[in-house]
Amino acid sequence: MAEPVILAAIADDLLLKTVSWFLKENGYHVLEAPDVEALFEHLESVVPDLLVLDVTAESLPGPLVLERIKADDPWSDMPVLILSAMPPDDVTVRMLGLGAADFIGKPFRVRELLARIVVQLRVRQRLHDAREELRTTELQLRRARNDAESQRKLVDILHEVTGDFAPDEIYHILVRRVARALNITHCSLILARTGGDSALVATAYESPALRNLEIRLSRYPEVQEALEREQAVLIEDVRRDPLFANVRRDWDAEGVEVAIRSVIALPFTLDLDRRQAGVFFLRTTRDELPLTQEDVEFAEAVIRAAVAAIRKAQVIETTMADKARLEQLASTDPLTQLLNRRALTERLAGELDRARRYNHALALLMVDLDHFKQVNDTYGHPVGDQVLREIADTLLREVRTVDIVARYGGEEFVVVLPEQGEEGALVFAERVRLRISGHEIRHNGNNVLCMTVSVGIASFPSAYVDSTDDLIARADEALYRAKASGRNTVRS
Repeated sequence: MAEPVILAAIADDLLLKTVSWFLKENGYHVLEAPDVEALFEHLESVVPDLLVLDVTAESLPGPLVLERIKADDPWSDMPVLILSAMPPDDVTVRMLGLGAADFIGKPFRVRELLARIVVQLRVRQRLHDAREELRTTELQLRRARNDAESQRKLVDILHEVTGDFAPDEIYHILVRRVARALNITHCSLILARTGGDSALVATAYESPALRNLEIRLSRYPEVQEALEREQAVLIEDVRRDPLFANVRRDWDAEGVEVAIRSVIALPFTLDLDRRQAGVFFLRTTRDELPLTQEDVEFAEAVIRAAVAAIRKAQVIETTMADKARLEQLASTDPLTQLLNRRALTERLAGELDRARRYNHALALLMVDLDHFKQVNDTYGHPVGDQVLREIADTLLREVRTVDIVARYGGEEFVVVLPEQGEEGALVFAERVRLRISGHEIRHNGNNVLCMTVSVGIASFPSAYVDSTDDLIARADEALYRAKASGRNTVRS
């Protein structure tokens, strides 16, 4: 197998040589680009498996590079791993919005960079494999267009399941369309782990509301056989086939009258390591025609194409989940799990626009812990971190669902109260002040620490507030007055 090609676009010559060296040592073919011109010279001759882009230097402007790459078809699917010395909340959201796959800050650990590269290369390979399978399936479908009526039905089904659907939606479409194409009443899709004793019925045509019903495989010998042999199982009559000898004894002992006549259990795998398996499960009743080998071939053609679509949908879901996770990290303060300053700025701008548009009130509280430095100096930073987390939790318990709580920096918090005027904000701030002053923070065993806060309030509409910066500045001024008047107080 050819070595994965990684294009390292890094302006710093020493860092470029260092990154290039340890990537080569780990089995990668590395192309080096110290500036934009060299980067696109490489891209004109080869499409790398991954681009490592350092956006710190002016000679490699990240947004411009990403916009050009993502606008060009040969490069648009190439994953881009961003390196930057800037804080993640200043870079990540913008770069992810432009199509970057991941972000790592400088300085970085080599092991972490290699791990992220492995993840991105794996996702790219899965996308490539899914597209190749879809491309192969499309060629097969073109040859089938002039076949008999069953082939026409096959094309209709595959056209529907290869759309932009989630895996669960594809399962539902499959069982419904195949059941109608074969004119049978029972068709379901079962998901199982290789070697497991149980499985889940993901969806069933005969029971549309059914989702993820757990079954014991010992009760379904045809499904078990298909999973173990990894081959389609066709049973023309379950009352006579020797595979059902033990199950028939259970049916007779339990007095169960089975209406099923014939079955097809068609196995498939959903991942490349063959751990996640499934069975396409077709059945006919006594008053229906038995299933045949032609039905097996039809179902196999459907499932081959469907698996490619399902894998593609799974990769897309995973990629979207990873992107959502990174966006969440970019807007969250890691210590308190509150919004960070950047996210607060964006949310506050939206709330101020809404207040102005609908003539609503808006209040902002700047909450500052009194004498917090003494906590760190006396008890250490771990206790200081505990204090910040507990104060954050206290604020979250006091606010409404529409309110916004953020860590503004250091020991400062901001609370935004939509549709709340100055009078209501004063009442709320006083309640918060009392709640925090009465809260005991236990640390290092049975030691108890109590904190107080000073609160500054600004509100809109006001002759002094025309922007978010004005609102924050007015609250900061009020906080200064609260500190100057002795702390543990509220000022507006």
